[in-house]
Amino acid sequence: MALPYSNDNIVLVAVQAACVALPAAGLPAWALRFRGGAWALIAPLSIAIVVGGLALLPQGADALTWVALIGVPLGAALAFGWAAHGARPPLALIAAVAFVLAWQTPDTRWGEAGGVLLVAASCVTIGRLLTGVAPLDLLKAGIVAMAVIDAVLVFGNQLQGPNATLVAAMPGGGLPQLQSANFGRAGMGYGDFFAAGVLGGIVAVEARRLRHQLYVALAVFGAALAWDLMFTWFDTLPATVPVAVVLVVREGLRRWRPGLAVAVRREGVTAAQD
Repeated sequence: MALPYSNDNIVLVAVQAACVALPAAGLPAWALRFRGGAWALIAPLSIAIVVGGLALLPQGADALTWVALIGVPLGAALAFGWAAHGARPPLALIAAVAFVLAWQTPDTRWGEAGGVLLVAASCVTIGRLLTGVAPLDLLKAGIVAMAVIDAVLVFGNQLQGPNATLVAAMPGGGLPQLQSANFGRAGMGYGDFFAAGVLGGIVAVEARRLRHQLYVALAVFGAALAWDLMFTWFDTLPATVPVAVVLVVREGLRRWRPGLAVAVRREGVTAAQD
């Protein structure tokens, strides 16, 4: 029996899982002054505001393409140079190479791969930054709320129109579209990688073991593939849902087996964890 999704989709699911595996933990001392609970609102509001805004003002998609064009490569450079496990400053040049590929060869597999790499890497940076400045419990609630909003909008056919507008928008001048990720016949929204990056950042802070982070990433990969079997009946699925499901299951296991929980001292964390 043929699976209802393509190899292109499996590639994007694997990249989404990588967003869970890659974020490291810790912030420089100067950044700790920015801590606050309001940061946790970014996850759920990112979908609600973008969808609502594009429904009212479709022209706003053009502005979002420019925000992505500037912010995504910078975030990716930070991931390779600082935010990811094994990051080193010289590796930030990988983002420049990926950008050139996405810009100069947009209709090739290499160009698409460059764009996907930039989007995913920028979300690794977001995951590390947010888990350094926001309370983890609020971030967890934010991921679940994001998935609920995503599911309501998708299954209520309220996301497809604004999403199509956003995906079609171009910054002009032949510059690459980095507001979403497309590979072959498959596509994922920025928020799908965003949620995975934040989950990865949470696990990096709590577990302090790369091995455990890899286990959670594999769980997201498996859950996403199982969830995508629903492509048999639907053309579009909210890819944030598998991330939220894995988060909820992990939290249940941690409370059922307290030994799995690792106490985390957030005060005074100044060093990066590789």
